[in-house]
Amino acid sequence: MHRRILTLLQYILFLAAGLILIWWQLHSMSNEEWKQFTAAFGKVRYWIFLPVFILVILSHYCRAIRWKILMEPLGYHPKTKNVFASVMVGYLGNAAVPRLGEILRCTILAKYEKLKVEKLVGTIVMERTFDMICFFVFIVLTLIIQFNVVSHHLFELWKKFSHEKGTSLGLKLAVIIGIIFLIIITMRFLIRRYPNSKLIKTIFNFINGMGLGFLAIIKLKRKRAFLMQTLFIWVLYIAQIYLGFSAMEDTSSLGPGAACAVLMLATVAMIITPGGIGSFPIFVMEALILYGVPSTSGAAFGWLMWGLNTIVIILIGLVALLLLPYINKPKHESNSKYPFQNLQS
Repeated sequence: MHRRILTLLQYILFLAAGLILIWWQLHSMSNEEWKQFTAAFGKVRYWIFLPVFILVILSHYCRAIRWKILMEPLGYHPKTKNVFASVMVGYLGNAAVPRLGEILRCTILAKYEKLKVEKLVGTIVMERTFDMICFFVFIVLTLIIQFNVVSHHLFELWKKFSHEKGTSLGLKLAVIIGIIFLIIITMRFLIRRYPNSKLIKTIFNFINGMGLGFLAIIKLKRKRAFLMQTLFIWVLYIAQIYLGFSAMEDTSSLGPGAACAVLMLATVAMIITPGGIGSFPIFVMEALILYGVPSTSGAAFGWLMWGLNTIVIILIGLVALLLLPYINKPKHESNSKYPFQNLQS
């Protein structure tokens, strides 16, 4: 009971943070910026979001296929339609309560495929672990691909930092190095002094879990299929944003590299607030500012992409929830539309 209360409080806290970010972003706009922001929506080529809508659904379908591959070592071979429907209902659950979706999709699939929930939860842990590894790799690749843009931005920040009046650059560097060194020393002391600390154990369990999840995926029989589905998922994510760029004049000239940068920060936004509420448009806006896109157009694009993904989750999730009992109805029940046909002689 105590744990449930903490989970509820955590959700309320993150939801409140998201709502505050929405209020802050809209409230901080001047009258002129608000006019530009609303005008940006009026210039959008909305028909372009139809193929983007399809790409979003395809990315979720690939995720369902990949989850199905993870179940094969357990001897589970569920119907693809049930796996996809369960994934979408899970996303719908996450939109309401964080972490509910993982349990919900396992419970629903176990119900209709007669599987064990606890084993399915194990596949979710593996999936999430691998997703985290992929995200770290994606961050590194994005920084390499977009090195010129990122390095220029960092250089501008460095110039601003180094030309401030007062403290010398050498002293500032010494302070930064000293802080990093102090953090390392403090962490080593805490690990040695409090090896049984819950926080230390959580950190070690997280690192250990990532390692075990990676090893489990290496042992998959269909590793190539699993990796290909993972690649498809990330390519579809990038394609959604890249195609979405053409819907607005201020973003139409941006390339795949910019889409990678937007996806990187958008993913962070999805992690820190439930469904990216509030944070998603802000992080997308900040990414687009690096490419010379006005903040108002960047914010409008962020709201459009967040809104589209949210609509897909709600719409497809509800449809899946309604259709699951019907598509899993026993054949003898579906043939009972004519209950008196057997009485004919």
